[in-house]
This record gives sequence, structure tokens and C-alpha cells, in this order.
Amino acid sequence: MTSGEMPNGDFPLLIRHLMPTANRSTVAGEIVDASGLRFTYPQFAERVARLAGALTACGVKQGETVAVLDWDTHRYLECFYAIPVMGCVLMTVNVRLSRDQVRYTIDNSGATTVITHPDFLPLLTAGVPELRLQKIIVVGDAGDFEPPPDVEMAEYYAITEAAAPDFAYPDVDERSRATMFYTSGTTGNPKGVYYSHRQIFLHTLGVLATFGTAPAQGRFGADDVYMPITPLFHAHAWGFPYAATLLGAKQVYPGRYKADILLRLIEEESVTFSHCVASVLRMLLDELKVRPVDLSRMKMLIGGGALPGGLVRSALEHRIDIFSGYGMSEAFAIQTVNHLTATEAVAELDEQLRLRTRPGRPALLCDVRTVTPDLGETAVGEEGEIVFRSPWLTPGYWRNEEESQELWRGGWLHSGDIGKFGEDGALCITDRVKDVIKSGGEWISSLLLESLISQVEGVAESAVIATPDARWAERPMALVVPREGYDLEVEAIRTALTAAATAGVIPRYGVPEHIKLVDALEKTSVGKLDKKALRARYVEQVV
Repeated sequence: MTSGEMPNGDFPLLIRHLMPTANRSTVAGEIVDASGLRFTYPQFAERVARLAGALTACGVKQGETVAVLDWDTHRYLECFYAIPVMGCVLMTVNVRLSRDQVRYTIDNSGATTVITHPDFLPLLTAGVPELRLQKIIVVGDAGDFEPPPDVEMAEYYAITEAAAPDFAYPDVDERSRATMFYTSGTTGNPKGVYYSHRQIFLHTLGVLATFGTAPAQGRFGADDVYMPITPLFHAHAWGFPYAATLLGAKQVYPGRYKADILLRLIEEESVTFSHCVASVLRMLLDELKVRPVDLSRMKMLIGGGALPGGLVRSALEHRIDIFSGYGMSEAFAIQTVNHLTATEAVAELDEQLRLRTRPGRPALLCDVRTVTPDLGETAVGEEGEIVFRSPWLTPGYWRNEEESQELWRGGWLHSGDIGKFGEDGALCITDRVKDVIKSGGEWISSLLLESLISQVEGVAESAVIATPDARWAERPMALVVPREGYDLEVEAIRTALTAAATAGVIPRYGVPEHIKLVDALEKTSVGKLDKKALRARYVEQVV
């Protein structure tokens, strides 16, 4: 069936139906690339059609998986649409993984075609596993790269420019697999999660409904200028490229993340909405010392981990509308959003620090609960594991039935996080199931300790991990990265935590005996603290 045939008024929820509103000739928005290229939405529709046609001409057939390795460019946005709408599966490759992990994910996904920037060609060279590629499409000059035997090579711009500016998109099953990507994790090989056309369509509507109705701050609408600072390979940049395209909003794609380029684009293109992990925002704030830029128009959603209070303070000093969200790769990123109420938005600074670091309230269409080990719902204020149900959760891990069953134990998607809901309906995450610290039979929140430490002057980053203790079973250990140019003392951190204990913010047994200044903290490929690696490196020093 072609796109022009819809019997009985059927309207399947397909990714290609996220484009029509944005492709009206009256839409004023544009898509801008860091290279200086900019084009209108009707031109974007033509580019998507050309890419779909070019891939078809190269022999890519409906149902095949196409892997993409690229920086955050206009090309990636075109792939977001062209590959799924032609009935194929878009596999976004996490280029920050090791070479062996990259090869594992491509092999596990079943991809036979790769679209890649020349920077990532070395990841495709000989290794284990042997890739079963049939086609490599390179963006630009491949240099002296020699493809494996029997693998066809093509150049991206040559084949797309030669293709027609229209394409007869098929009406595929809305429940068919449209996209997939791999979670980096901290144990074993990365795990593949996947989503249907229907799920991406509904997630897009959920994002727009949630962010378009924000009561006091953090809104996202057609008048915003959007620039992702979350890699497009990671959870599809939390779904915002689809939402921005449906709105016809101006979009800016920064390429490879460099602080000076990001700030230049924010200033020159009048960017108003973005999202990233805490470490990237910290990088931008540090760059402001070299390149001052007015960020007072910026709305910045932070995810991928806890939002430290110290970072909130710094952002608010620059008048950034900073707020947090919560989800996971298996939940297509967004499950809760911390939009403040009108009353909360005018609270005093100290209260703002507390309010803005919360994960927030469930997004529209999301059922988020905290439960006991037997899946009984906990009471308000009582801790439990956070579980999800919503229209866009992954059905499981690709080709991994055992872990899929564990992920969906009892009919709920398990986050592995511990949290509780307050009387105001907002979620508070207290720890990871695997990262909790239980000392003398009492729980200690590593996330709360990290947030308190982040507010000490001179602290850049911190991580709190559990160390074995003969008397108390476990004790917290704080690892702290000093901010450049500060002569940070361990005693200053201990004094701040002791004061917090005296004020009743944390229990007295929550003050760590072990506080260590370090040069850097190990992170996963998407910028999250890798506490497994940190424990492996530092715990033996105090045992």
C-alpha cells in the first residue's frame, strides 16, 4: 500500500506523519547546521525523500537495518526520518563506546548498511565480531580506507544529490520496529532497545503535551529555537528532534560538541531550548569565563543522572531556566519532568535549589510508581523501586530474552532506581538499587551527599560510593574533583557535610570518613557516573 491509499479513513501512526505540519510552505522555521548550511522545512522534506530514494537505489530493502555513525548534524536528522519511513530500521550507533563494543552493537542489530562520518571508519576495520556489512556509505572523503571484501562503498552527498526529490513512502505496520539503539550500561555488553513507529509517534505527542502545557517555566513550543546537546545516538536526543520537526520550530545542529562552538551557536542563532547531562552544562558554564554569552533566554532540561544543587546555583546565577527530568533508555528517555508550579517558580533561592533538583512529576501518559519487592505500591514518603508503564516503553532487550523478562518483571518496567513521592506529587530519587549504601542497617543516600558536596565552593564534581566496613557493613566514600583554579581542602567538604548533619538534612552517620580529592571521575559513554568502575578503582584503597 502506498502513502496515498488509506482505506476507510485509517491513519496509521507512522513517523512520516510527524512531518506534514512542519512541511507546510507557510512554516517559517529552518534547520541550521554548524557548517553554515541552513534550509527550510519544505527543503528538509526533499532531502529526506532524496535520502530514502538514494538508499533504495543502493539496494537497501524494506525491513533491513541501517546503522548511522555521525556527529549531531542535519544528516542525522534526515536519517531519523528517511530510514524508518522507507520501512527500514534506524540503528543509532553510540560512537563513544570502545571499538569492540561498537562492532558488537552493529553486529547484534543485524545492520547490513552503515552510513558513517569518516572519523568513525576506523571502528569498522577488522576485529571481532566480523561485521556482516554489505554497504558502507561515507559522508565525504574516505581517504585511504579500504572496505572489507565484497562490501560496496558509496559517498553520501553523491548518491543523495543524484536521487529524485520525492519518494513514494510505504504505509508500514505502525507497530513494526522503526528504531533501535544500545544502552551503555556498566556490566556486560550493551543491550539493544527498540521502538515502533506507533511508540515514537505517541512519545512525540506526549512530549509536546507535557512541555507545551508547563505552568510556569520550561515550556517548549513552535516559537522556540531548539538545539540538542544530548547526542542524537542516545535515546534519539530524548525525542525532541521529532517534536521540534512536527512543530516546525527552528532547529540548530552543532556537530561535534565543543564548548566554544556551542556558545557561539546559542548566541548567533538565538537558541532558547536545549537539554544535556550535568557534565555538559558544567562545561558550558566553565567556557563562559572565556566567552561571555547571555544565556538568560535559555531553558535547559538536565537528565541522565542526578542534578547537583551546586550546578543549579551556578545556572541560576546566569539566569538559565534549569530544570530536571527523569527516565531511562528503556523508557525512551522521558517519564517525569520537573516543571515548577507558579508558586514554586517564585520561591527563594535556597528553596529553588531544592525544587529544581527533583526529577519532577510524571509526564502526561506516564504511570510512574514506587513499589515494594513484591510490587505493592508504597505510600507517599515511603521508598521503593521506581517502575514505569507508558505507551513508549521498549518491549525488551533485542535478542536477550532472559534480561527482557527481568526488565519487565510483574508487568512493570523496572528502573533499578530507589525513590519516593512527596505530598506535592513530585518524585525524589534516593539511590540506585545497586548503588545504595546500607550502614548499620540504615540507608544513606549517595545522591543527597553528592548534591550537598556540589554546593561547596571549589567543587566541580563528586561521586559517593559504598565501601565495606567491618563494623557497619558499608560506609560512604566521597570522591571529589576540585574546580580548576581552586585550592580545595578535604576539611571544607567535611565541615559542610557535618553542618548538614547538624541541621538535620542528613543523618550524622551519613558523613563519610573517607573523602578523597581526585583528578577525574570515570563515566559511561553517555556521561553518567560509572560507579562500578569507581568502586573497582578506589574501594580496595580503604579495605
